[in-house]
Amino acid sequence: MSLLVYLLPYDFSPLTVLSFMLVLGFYGVGLLRMPDEERPGALRIFAFILGVMICYGVMQTRFDYYAQYMFFVHRGQHLILHHIGPILIALSNPLPVMRFWHSRMSPGLKNAFRPVGWVYQVLQYPIIALFLFVGLIYFWLWPPIHFDAMLSRDLYWIMNWSMLLDGLLFWWLIFDPRPPAITSSLGYGRRMLLLAAAGVLQMLLGAWIVFSRDMVYDVYEVCGRAWPLDPEVDQLLGGILTYIPPAMMSVLGILLILRRTMHEDGKYTNHSKKLQERAS
Repeated sequence: MSLLVYLLPYDFSPLTVLSFMLVLGFYGVGLLRMPDEERPGALRIFAFILGVMICYGVMQTRFDYYAQYMFFVHRGQHLILHHIGPILIALSNPLPVMRFWHSRMSPGLKNAFRPVGWVYQVLQYPIIALFLFVGLIYFWLWPPIHFDAMLSRDLYWIMNWSMLLDGLLFWWLIFDPRPPAITSSLGYGRRMLLLAAAGVLQMLLGAWIVFSRDMVYDVYEVCGRAWPLDPEVDQLLGGILTYIPPAMMSVLGILLILRRTMHEDGKYTNHSKKLQERAS
């Protein structure tokens, strides 16, 4: 097949294409209109666009076909939707662009979005965020649920969108750029505890898949596989992708939080000393 065929959607979703276009459109227009001193650097812009595009790629290209007919490709799809893409978007810190658009919203529109803010605050409560982040993985990989989701077009799209949106919520909570010392954002210690707990729980699920002697996900036998790969090997590879990379993402997140903690400890310690000297 030509490259164009690989890039075209296997299962075209107008809502998905429109959503990604709107996100990139609002981000691009915001970058062009916001003041130069507030505009993110080139690396952050690249991280945001890359995060959005790889999520689009696994949902609206030929990759999606292989994800529906190979278990290990499906696990790679969710690794990108739930981890890699949202991590890149969160680390890009799109907050300045979001603030730019928020400042141009009318008071009536801001009031209309206020219930959304309340829901967001509930979903970002640490225990709820952890429960949703890990719980959705367990839920969609529960064999009877997974069987139905892979055979139902509507359930399949709900599954993928829920993984993407929840990944964005969780990793934004973890990499929220606002310093906890002077804002209401989650403390760095609690962020690291969340990452450690999420990593362990995902490792347990991945280990269960890897070391299962029986075929756990027989839906790929019903529908057929895209490649003539041994079913046990397909399940083993899928289990490894559920087991190792998510744990690595948690370790990487903890290291990034530790680095930020050390940087801000020195920054705010020096700031506090200067304030004390001025007061004396």
